[in-house]
Amino acid sequence: MTFASLDRHVEHLLRDLAPQVLGATMRRFRDFAAGEDAVQEALIAAASQWPRDGIPDNPRGWLIQVALRRMTDHVRSEISRRNREAVAVEDVPFVVAPAVYAEPGIDPDDTLVLLFMCCHPSLSSASAISLTLRAVGGLTTAEIAKSFLVPEATMAQRISRAKQSIEASQVPFGMPDANERAERLSSVLHVLYLIFNEGYTSSSGPSLHRTDLSNEAIRLTRAVRTLLPDDAQVAGLLALMLLTDARRAARTGPLGELIPLDEQDRSLWDREAIDEGVALVGPALSSGPVGEYQLQAAIAALHDEAARAEDTDWPQILALYCVLRRMSDNPVVELNHAIATAMVDGPRAGLALLELLDKDERLAGSHRLAAVRAHLLERAGEPQHAISHYRDAAQRTTSIPERNYLLMRAARLSEAS
Repeated sequence: MTFASLDRHVEHLLRDLAPQVLGATMRRFRDFAAGEDAVQEALIAAASQWPRDGIPDNPRGWLIQVALRRMTDHVRSEISRRNREAVAVEDVPFVVAPAVYAEPGIDPDDTLVLLFMCCHPSLSSASAISLTLRAVGGLTTAEIAKSFLVPEATMAQRISRAKQSIEASQVPFGMPDANERAERLSSVLHVLYLIFNEGYTSSSGPSLHRTDLSNEAIRLTRAVRTLLPDDAQVAGLLALMLLTDARRAARTGPLGELIPLDEQDRSLWDREAIDEGVALVGPALSSGPVGEYQLQAAIAALHDEAARAEDTDWPQILALYCVLRRMSDNPVVELNHAIATAMVDGPRAGLALLELLDKDERLAGSHRLAAVRAHLLERAGEPQHAISHYRDAAQRTTSIPERNYLLMRAARLSEAS
């Protein structure tokens, strides 16, 4: 469904509650596809009634009740159909026992349970992450496909197969034990990372941010850290989210226009979030193996601790990106490494690194490579080439704030030349 025509408060509320309602529905009925359909029907009903009648006192309970009623109707219809086909009703495994939270300290949050359930080891990492982004993150299939740099039809098939695998596994809806959580943790953290990224910089639409997604990613990461307080990767991811989200208020102007990092009013940055993130980074780097999230958090901390853009410790950032490149086959890391190289060794050095990415198929059709190239060409004193690449990037992006920003940069260079 689309929330485009809804009151913004109702829209955010429904987005926040959707994964919780799906979790509650899955707790009662083990049918992923039908559960998603039931939740969608509940959301549609709320979108129709709440703006007219007002938000109920217990909106989550209202949605769960409607979704469960739809699922009950679905079960009855299935039983009738199977009876007509002479299939024994007892063989239909619709209802599952409630989850049992036997371990102390486990937060009985259906969304968190759903998160770990979607990252079941029977699924490949890519399938688990895709399914979780759909069920927990609330991202559309198109948005997920863009995150994975694959066609939308390919992603739709992947998600469909993942749902079927979850249903076939007969896994009960409940928090997995400590060993199972450890097996699924890598996928869980990657999902939360992608949900946060989509919330912090929306891949499409009129707004740069989707705070419902970024806030939920932070909330769930905090919940995972409660389960695993000594895990350095979890602490690193939480630190990365806090240090990045701390800049959100300064990233857009009065009209929602994008403001780049070096032009932001740093007095608007959330100092409390920065202090919390910085406090997490040190121990996360010194306890246990260093992974991608700790390194990215350390880079974010260096940006946030600089009082002015010109005070940024770019040599240290470049050194961290050099380490990160060795453990990550991610073209976005390569792009950021090129930017850091340009800030230390000059734009020509950065442009030379971009040439190595021109043949990377994962960046085909993406606006990011063209945007970074335009930025470095502008710094290298080649305005005409920069204009061409800014316009190319603007045509490729589906984010309106990013498109407007890129076109504005091209227009400024045109006026100056």
